[in-house]
Amino acid sequence: MPESPEPSPPALHSAALGTADISLFVVSAAAPLTVMAGVAPVAILLGGIGAPAGYLLAGLTLAVFAVGFTTMSRHVRSAGAFYAYITRGLGKRVGIGAALLALVGYNGMEIGVYGLLGTTTADTAHALGGLDVPWLPVSLAGLALIWYGGFRSIDFGAKVLGVLLVAETGILVLLAAGVLIKGGAHGLSAGSFAPGAVLVPGTAAVLAFAFAAFTGFESTVIYRREARAPDRTIPRATYIAVAFLGLFYAFIVWTVIQAFGAEEVVAAAGADPGGLFFAAITTYVGPWAADLMHLFIVTSVIASLLAFHNAINRYALALAEEGVLPATLGRIHPRHRSPYLAGLAQTALGAVIVLGFALAGADPYQQLLLWVNTPGMIGLMALMLLAAIAVPVYFRRIAHTEGPWRTVVAPVAAAVLLAVAICLVVSKVDLFTMASTTVNTVLVALVPAVFLAGLGLAQRLKTRRPDMYARFAAEPAEPAEAPQGPAEAPQGEEPCLLPTPSSPEPASAPSTPAAPRPAR
Repeated sequence: MPESPEPSPPALHSAALGTADISLFVVSAAAPLTVMAGVAPVAILLGGIGAPAGYLLAGLTLAVFAVGFTTMSRHVRSAGAFYAYITRGLGKRVGIGAALLALVGYNGMEIGVYGLLGTTTADTAHALGGLDVPWLPVSLAGLALIWYGGFRSIDFGAKVLGVLLVAETGILVLLAAGVLIKGGAHGLSAGSFAPGAVLVPGTAAVLAFAFAAFTGFESTVIYRREARAPDRTIPRATYIAVAFLGLFYAFIVWTVIQAFGAEEVVAAAGADPGGLFFAAITTYVGPWAADLMHLFIVTSVIASLLAFHNAINRYALALAEEGVLPATLGRIHPRHRSPYLAGLAQTALGAVIVLGFALAGADPYQQLLLWVNTPGMIGLMALMLLAAIAVPVYFRRIAHTEGPWRTVVAPVAAAVLLAVAICLVVSKVDLFTMASTTVNTVLVALVPAVFLAGLGLAQRLKTRRPDMYARFAAEPAEPAEAPQGPAEAPQGEEPCLLPTPSSPEPASAPSTPAAPRPAR
């Protein structure tokens, strides 16, 4: 009697996510309501009425980055996303350094936000019921809740994020509608977009906040293995996320300026930055809407945590499959098709860090959030810069039919603009951390330190595990879609990897940064 074949091991749920689903994950990661209510008032205070233009400029810069980034996504099918792209262009050593930086960066973006969850929940309980709720139990309950969301199937997470995102964007749209219907404080004006309002000394600080507000949009490519028709879905989701965030942020900030008036809004933001949006919605919609906004800020933070948690799990899964992380983390749940052990490990790491800060008596906002979140944000921006540099180098080495705009002009322009953006964020890092120069120096230095540690890890792997090193970020053995174009020419060991198919099909066309706490 012939032996029956062994069942295949569980895999991620292929073709589970469409364009809208992936867009939900990346927009939710940006936490639009938290960014607007918590951070935008500071941008107005520093940049004046020209603050909305800063969000448009940041969005345009990242749209230029997305051109080369999404073009690369059609040629590189590895699950490693950022680090796979960087490996293709800049070599395995740099790619492994980028992989470690991605893992630390995404964890920093998520784990710090558990401090924000504790403080926003405590502030909401105080504002709505006069209750004093300790932050630590809330943060620990949040860890359990987010673990469960990541444990369930990816389409379950997409449905949850859809509901939460509708709630947080809906309350902002309600505020905007109230302001527009009533004509603002002194009538509506487009003065925010005049050159005289934009070209002011505070614009650099506004741009730093604006770039930080998009953090997480690049995670579209992480979901390639679970996307339907990824060569089309991923570019569409990326452009939709960038366009939505850029236009939405600029529009909402502009409406809040109209709510107070160009002459009064800066003073109002300075007097009570955390209460600016609540005061506006109370005046133009009603106190009940302000109560809803308090609640939806909490759900906005939860949505951001779940989105980042799912992204981290898939990075850990990819690195476990590469052999960089323990193979156990590469196990996939047979029913939910989720990287559940990677999620459990990420939750455990979050609990250790949250409890460590709590035992040290640290402030959940000024230290747990700001000190953990800021290096994560800078790290992800550094990854975008490396990816932009990798694109033209990669396309110089392969046979392809992509045009120079996608493979040279846009990626080079994006690299220059992202380098400027990183310099702006680093130069204004005190606005993000509210910390001393010594603390800021350490937080910024963590990013290159992690990358250098990754380079050291790469050298160790090359020496001790040469087979694993040679296969790092290789293309899947079985392509997700049939090849549609000429194959890459074979490359040398360093910096190139295995040949990958290229596709001539044309593409179809927010971290949450640290936010001032709303006033009680």
